[in-house]
Amino acid sequence: MALKVGLCGTIGSGKSTVCSLFAQFGAPVYIADDRAKGLMSSSEELKSQIVAAFGEECYLGGELNRQFLAAQIFGSEDKRLKLNAIVHPAVCHDFCQWAENQSGEYVIVESAILFESGLSDVVDYTVAVVVEQSVAIERAMARDGANREAIVARMAVQKGADELKAMSDYTIDNTTLESAEIQVAEVDRALRDEIS
Repeated sequence: MALKVGLCGTIGSGKSTVCSLFAQFGAPVYIADDRAKGLMSSSEELKSQIVAAFGEECYLGGELNRQFLAAQIFGSEDKRLKLNAIVHPAVCHDFCQWAENQSGEYVIVESAILFESGLSDVVDYTVAVVVEQSVAIERAMARDGANREAIVARMAVQKGADELKAMSDYTIDNTTLESAEIQVAEVDRALRDEIS
Protein backbone atom coordinates (compact mmCIF):
# COMPACT_ATOMS: atom_id res chain seq x y z
CA MET A 1 0.00 0.00 0.00
CA ALA A 2 1.23 3.50 -0.85
CA LEU A 3 2.55 5.80 1.87
CA LYS A 4 0.08 8.55 2.74
CA VAL A 5 1.57 12.04 2.90
CA GLY A 6 -0.29 15.08 4.22
CA LEU A 7 0.58 18.47 2.77
CA CYS A 8 -0.42 21.70 4.52
CA GLY A 9 0.44 25.39 4.45
CA THR A 10 -0.91 28.83 5.14
CA ILE A 11 -3.10 30.80 2.75
CA GLY A 12 -0.94 31.98 -0.16
CA SER A 13 1.92 29.57 0.55
CA GLY A 14 1.47 27.85 -2.80
CA LYS A 15 0.20 24.43 -1.75
CA SER A 16 -1.31 23.82 -5.20
CA THR A 17 1.99 24.61 -6.92
CA VAL A 18 3.87 22.20 -4.66
CA CYS A 19 1.21 19.51 -5.20
CA SER A 20 1.67 19.87 -8.97
CA LEU A 21 5.43 19.37 -8.48
CA PHE A 22 4.81 16.16 -6.51
CA ALA A 23 2.40 15.05 -9.26
CA GLN A 24 5.28 15.38 -11.75
CA PHE A 25 7.05 12.69 -9.71
CA GLY A 26 4.02 10.45 -10.17
CA ALA A 27 2.28 11.08 -6.84
CA PRO A 28 -1.54 11.06 -7.01
CA VAL A 29 -2.94 14.15 -5.26
CA TYR A 30 -6.19 14.39 -3.25
CA ILE A 31 -7.42 17.96 -2.62
CA ALA A 32 -9.36 17.72 0.66
CA ASP A 33 -11.29 20.99 0.27
CA ASP A 34 -12.55 20.04 -3.20
CA ARG A 35 -13.55 16.57 -2.04
CA ALA A 36 -15.33 18.00 1.02
CA LYS A 37 -17.46 20.18 -1.26
CA GLY A 38 -18.14 17.19 -3.51
CA LEU A 39 -19.12 14.95 -0.60
CA MET A 40 -21.42 17.61 0.86
CA SER A 41 -23.25 17.62 -2.47
CA SER A 42 -23.19 13.90 -3.28
CA SER A 43 -23.25 11.89 -0.03
CA GLU A 44 -26.81 11.27 1.11
CA GLU A 45 -25.57 10.42 4.61
CA LEU A 46 -23.67 13.70 4.85
CA LYS A 47 -26.61 15.66 3.44
CA SER A 48 -28.98 14.25 6.04
CA GLN A 49 -26.57 15.06 8.88
CA ILE A 50 -26.11 18.64 7.62
CA VAL A 51 -29.87 19.14 7.25
CA ALA A 52 -30.46 17.71 10.75
CA ALA A 53 -27.89 20.13 12.19
CA PHE A 54 -28.61 23.29 10.17
CA GLY A 55 -32.02 22.95 8.51
CA GLU A 56 -33.64 22.10 5.17
CA GLU A 57 -32.44 25.41 3.67
CA CYS A 58 -28.93 23.93 3.39
CA TYR A 59 -30.00 22.35 0.10
CA LEU A 60 -31.97 23.88 -2.76
CA GLY A 61 -33.17 21.37 -5.35
CA GLY A 62 -30.68 18.85 -4.03
CA GLU A 63 -27.77 21.28 -4.43
CA LEU A 64 -25.76 22.58 -1.49
CA ASN A 65 -26.81 26.13 -0.59
CA ARG A 66 -23.29 27.38 0.19
CA GLN A 67 -24.43 30.92 0.95
CA PHE A 68 -26.96 29.79 3.55
CA LEU A 69 -24.54 27.37 5.19
CA ALA A 70 -21.74 29.96 5.25
CA ALA A 71 -24.13 32.43 6.90
CA GLN A 72 -25.02 29.79 9.51
CA ILE A 73 -21.42 29.20 10.59
CA PHE A 74 -20.07 32.74 10.09
CA GLY A 75 -19.18 34.21 13.46
CA SER A 76 -20.32 31.12 15.35
CA GLU A 77 -17.50 28.92 16.59
CA ASP A 78 -19.98 26.34 17.90
CA LYS A 79 -21.72 25.99 14.53
CA ARG A 80 -18.41 25.89 12.65
CA LEU A 81 -17.18 23.10 14.92
CA LYS A 82 -20.50 21.28 14.48
CA LEU A 83 -20.14 21.35 10.69
CA ASN A 84 -16.51 20.26 10.94
CA ALA A 85 -17.50 17.33 13.16
CA ILE A 86 -19.82 16.16 10.38
CA VAL A 87 -17.60 16.81 7.35
CA HIS A 88 -14.04 16.07 8.53
CA PRO A 89 -14.55 12.38 9.44
CA ALA A 90 -16.27 11.83 6.08
CA VAL A 91 -13.31 13.39 4.23
CA CYS A 92 -10.81 11.30 6.21
CA HIS A 93 -12.74 8.13 5.35
CA ASP A 94 -13.05 9.14 1.70
CA PHE A 95 -9.32 9.90 1.45
CA CYS A 96 -8.36 6.53 2.96
CA GLN A 97 -10.61 4.71 0.49
CA TRP A 98 -9.22 6.77 -2.39
CA ALA A 99 -5.61 6.09 -1.31
CA GLU A 100 -6.20 2.33 -1.33
CA ASN A 101 -7.11 2.52 -5.02
CA GLN A 102 -4.07 4.53 -6.16
CA SER A 103 -0.92 3.18 -7.70
CA GLY A 104 2.46 4.68 -6.90
CA GLU A 105 4.74 4.60 -3.93
CA TYR A 106 3.08 7.48 -2.10
CA VAL A 107 0.00 9.68 -2.35
CA ILE A 108 -0.50 13.30 -1.28
CA VAL A 109 -3.51 14.75 0.55
CA GLU A 110 -3.53 18.56 0.45
CA SER A 111 -5.37 20.35 3.25
CA ALA A 112 -4.97 23.82 4.76
CA ILE A 113 -6.33 22.34 7.99
CA LEU A 114 -4.47 19.02 7.94
CA PHE A 115 -3.93 18.91 11.71
CA GLU A 116 -7.27 20.42 12.72
CA SER A 117 -9.32 18.09 10.49
CA GLY A 118 -7.88 14.80 11.71
CA LEU A 119 -6.25 14.02 8.36
CA SER A 120 -2.85 14.19 10.05
CA ASP A 121 -3.90 11.12 12.07
CA VAL A 122 -4.36 8.97 8.94
CA VAL A 123 -1.13 9.89 7.10
CA ASP A 124 2.38 8.51 7.50
CA TYR A 125 4.27 11.77 6.93
CA THR A 126 3.48 15.48 6.82
CA VAL A 127 4.88 18.29 4.67
CA ALA A 128 4.52 22.02 5.45
CA VAL A 129 4.67 24.51 2.58
CA VAL A 130 5.86 27.86 3.87
CA VAL A 131 6.72 31.39 2.70
CA GLU A 132 7.23 34.69 4.47
CA GLN A 133 3.89 36.07 5.65
CA SER A 134 4.23 39.20 3.50
CA VAL A 135 4.67 37.01 0.38
CA ALA A 136 1.69 34.83 1.35
CA ILE A 137 -0.52 37.90 1.84
CA GLU A 138 0.43 39.38 -1.56
CA ARG A 139 -0.19 36.06 -3.32
CA ALA A 140 -3.54 35.51 -1.62
CA MET A 141 -4.68 39.06 -2.40
CA ALA A 142 -3.76 38.62 -6.08
CA ARG A 143 -5.39 35.17 -6.28
CA ASP A 144 -8.62 35.93 -4.41
CA GLY A 145 -9.08 39.60 -5.27
CA ALA A 146 -9.42 40.22 -1.52
CA ASN A 147 -8.03 43.10 0.49
CA ARG A 148 -5.16 42.76 2.96
CA GLU A 149 -7.43 42.92 6.03
CA ALA A 150 -9.58 40.03 4.77
CA ILE A 151 -6.53 37.83 4.11
CA VAL A 152 -4.93 38.68 7.46
CA ALA A 153 -8.24 37.84 9.22
CA ARG A 154 -8.35 34.45 7.48
CA MET A 155 -4.72 33.79 8.43
CA ALA A 156 -5.44 34.65 12.06
CA VAL A 157 -7.71 31.61 12.49
CA GLN A 158 -5.23 29.15 10.95
CA LYS A 159 -1.93 27.80 12.21
CA GLY A 160 1.04 29.95 11.22
CA ALA A 161 4.05 28.88 9.15
CA ASP A 162 6.32 28.41 12.19
CA GLU A 163 3.76 26.21 13.93
CA LEU A 164 3.20 24.10 10.81
CA LYS A 165 6.96 23.66 10.34
CA ALA A 166 7.32 22.48 13.95
CA MET A 167 4.50 19.97 13.54
CA SER A 168 5.55 18.56 10.15
CA ASP A 169 8.12 15.96 9.10
CA TYR A 170 9.28 17.96 6.07
CA THR A 171 9.24 21.64 5.13
CA ILE A 172 9.27 23.18 1.66
CA ASP A 173 10.04 26.89 1.36
CA ASN A 174 8.04 27.98 -1.69
CA THR A 175 9.42 31.51 -2.03
CA THR A 176 10.65 30.72 -5.56
CA LEU A 177 9.57 27.96 -7.93
CA GLU A 178 13.18 26.94 -8.58
CA SER A 179 13.82 26.48 -4.86
CA ALA A 180 10.56 24.57 -4.39
CA GLU A 181 11.42 22.21 -7.27
CA ILE A 182 14.74 21.29 -5.64
CA GLN A 183 13.11 20.72 -2.23
CA VAL A 184 10.25 18.63 -3.67
CA ALA A 185 12.83 16.42 -5.41
CA GLU A 186 14.63 15.99 -2.05
CA VAL A 187 11.41 15.08 -0.21
CA ASP A 188 10.45 12.70 -3.04
CA ARG A 189 13.80 10.91 -2.63
CA ALA A 190 13.41 10.78 1.17
CA LEU A 191 9.91 9.30 0.89
CA ARG A 192 11.05 6.67 -1.61
CA ASP A 193 13.95 5.80 0.72
CA GLU A 194 11.40 5.23 3.51
CA ILE A 195 9.61 2.71 1.32
CA SER A 196 12.66 0.75 0.19
